Amino acid sequence: MKSGIALYPKARIPYGCWGSSYFPAWQTSALAEVNIGQFAAESMNRILGLRNVPKDTIDYLILGSTIPWHWKFWNAPMLAACFGRRIPGHHLEQACATGLQATLAAGAQIEADGGDDVVGVLTFDRTSDSPVGVFPERRAYERTFALGDVWDNFGFDPATGKSMIASAGAAARKYKLDRREVDEVSFCRYEQYFEAKASGFLNKVCVPLDLLNVQGRPMGRIDEDKGIRQLTMDALREMRELDTCVTSGGQTHASDGMATLIVTTEEKAAELSRRPEIDIRFVARAEVRSGPSLMPEAPSLAVKKLLDRTGMTMSDIAVVKNHNPFTVNDVIFSKLFNYDWKAMNKTGCSLVWGHPQGPTLTRSLIEGLEEAVMLGGGRVLVFGCAAGDVGIAAIFEVTERRAR
Repeated sequence: MKSGIALYPKARIPYGCWGSSYFPAWQTSALAEVNIGQFAAESMNRILGLRNVPKDTIDYLILGSTIPWHWKFWNAPMLAACFGRRIPGHHLEQACATGLQATLAAGAQIEADGGDDVVGVLTFDRTSDSPVGVFPERRAYERTFALGDVWDNFGFDPATGKSMIASAGAAARKYKLDRREVDEVSFCRYEQYFEAKASGFLNKVCVPLDLLNVQGRPMGRIDEDKGIRQLTMDALREMRELDTCVTSGGQTHASDGMATLIVTTEEKAAELSRRPEIDIRFVARAEVRSGPSLMPEAPSLAVKKLLDRTGMTMSDIAVVKNHNPFTVNDVIFSKLFNYDWKAMNKTGCSLVWGHPQGPTLTRSLIEGLEEAVMLGGGRVLVFGCAAGDVGIAAIFEVTERRAR
C-alpha cells in the first residue's frame, strides 16, 4: 500500500454533522406532494440544528439532485434562502452517483482554499409524480417528444437502446451468475437491514421529519423507510425472472428523500464535530465506464482501478458500502474480488431502502462512516453505479486524532 495517500489533504468530514430523511417508497408518503428542494433545505436546517451546527457557519452550498423540481432554475441560491442563509452555491448531478460526487466536490472546494471554510452538501430527489418534459426534436418524425423523467430514462439508454434491467441481465450472463446465489444475497441484504433497524443503528443516520402544508397544518411524518417488506427465501425463489437473475426481490424500488452532511477544514471539523477526536479524511477516488449495457459490473471495475491506484487490497478496508440497484452488482463484486458478500452492507443498502437517486450514495456514505466509528476506525469504501454504465468508488479513512 502506498503511504501518505490523501485526495484532499485539507478537507475533513466532521463526525455527526450529518443526517438523512428516511426514504419512503414512491407514492407512499406526503413527500409525493411537496417541493422536494424546499423540503430538503428546510430539513437540512432541522438536522444541523439537532447536531448543534450553527447554520451561520455554512459558507457555501453544493446541491445534488437528478429529477427536475419546481424552481430548479434558481437551484442553490433559492435553497440557501429556504435554509436561512444568503450564500452562494451550485448544483451538480450524475444520476445515482450524485451523492458521492457532491461530497467529493465539497472536498475539492475546501482544498481549493477559495475562502470557504464550511461547505454544506445537500442531496435530494422525488421520484413520485416526476415531471414530464416536452422536447422539440426537428430530426425526429414526432417533431415533439414527451419524456417522463424517471420511468422513460430507466427504460431506455439512448446510447444502447436498452433498459437498466437489461443491463443487469446481460451482466449476470457475462459472469455466469447462479440464480440461487443471487437470491441468497437478496435475502441476506433484507436480513441486514432489519437487524440494523432493530438494533437502533438507523437512529444514528435517519431523522424523523414532519411535513406541513402552506397553512402550516400537518401533512404527514416521514419516520420510516416505508414500503419495505421482509422477504422469505421461499418468496424469493418463487419470483419470476424479469431478465437473467433479476427479480422484483433482487432489484431496488423508486423512493423519495434527502440527505445532508458538511465538509470543512481539519480545525473547523474539530470545532463542529460531535466527537472532536474523530478525524474523517478523503483518501482516493476513481471512475470508470464499462462496456455497453453492463452497468452492474462498472462499480467493481471502479473499485479495481481505485485499489490499483492506491496499492491497497480489500484487506485494507474496514467497511464496504455500495449502491446496489440490483443484487447482481454485489454478486459480481464478490466474484471479482473473492470477497464475502455477507461482509458488506452490514447496516443496510439501497437495494432494500430504496433509490431516490440524488441522496442514495450520501446516505450510504453516512451509514459507512457511522459503522467505521462503531468499529473504532478504519477505511470506508463507498461505490456504486450510475446511468450510462458508469462506476464510481471512493475511500475515506476514520481515525482518532490522538492516535495518529
